[in-house]
Amino acid sequence: MSDFRQDTAVQGRADMATDAGLRSFMLGVYNKLALGLVVAGGLAWVVGNVPAVQQLFYTTGPGGVLQMSPLGWVVQFAPLVLIFGSMFLMKRPNPVTTNLLYWAVVATMGASLGWIFLVYSGASVATTFFVTAAAFAGLSLFGYTTKRDLSAIGTFLIMAVIGLIIASVVNMFLQSSMLYWIITYAGVLIFSGLIAFDTQRLKLTYYQLGGDQAAMSVATSYGALSLFINFVNLFLFLLRIFGGRE
Repeated sequence: MSDFRQDTAVQGRADMATDAGLRSFMLGVYNKLALGLVVAGGLAWVVGNVPAVQQLFYTTGPGGVLQMSPLGWVVQFAPLVLIFGSMFLMKRPNPVTTNLLYWAVVATMGASLGWIFLVYSGASVATTFFVTAAAFAGLSLFGYTTKRDLSAIGTFLIMAVIGLIIASVVNMFLQSSMLYWIITYAGVLIFSGLIAFDTQRLKLTYYQLGGDQAAMSVATSYGALSLFINFVNLFLFLLRIFGGRE
């Protein structure tokens, strides 16, 4: 019986691999992701490099140290509020609301990343971005083509993200250099795995939707959002490792 289920799953994935509809669906996700990264990157650059805009998000504290303004703090936590709020408020997601959610998260997360241009050199930010893009492409391709079921790994990785968040909050008080680097390398591994897992999950989602165009539009926005969050987090952890500070 287990062999039958395994053979059926493998056959289903093989069918999907040759499905033009699946390729079109995945291309829609990747196009939306790419455009979101461009928008987020542009907003981050503006916030970090245009003085008039920078002053809205950051203020000069004691000793000339830049600190976040009230608006900066609002934008910093806005993506989390939007994501968790949507879980409770969007009981019946539709293409319009999920599209608005995606672009709201992209915009606020992009604006909240202006600090990277104040901390790291522009060259290191660009280099790390291209390293992240290359890693993302390889990991997503693996998730798309692998015959191995990644669902068990995905469950573990989601729990690991929670642990990562808790460890990061704890280290805000401990200020431990060792814990900082443990979190950094763990973050690289966790979000690398999530990229592969979410890509495979999108394939299976397409197969389950059975051609429902409205549902696929919703899945495109949610899929692009999950991959966008994974990409940005992988980029930030890699920036800790490879980024050259100003």
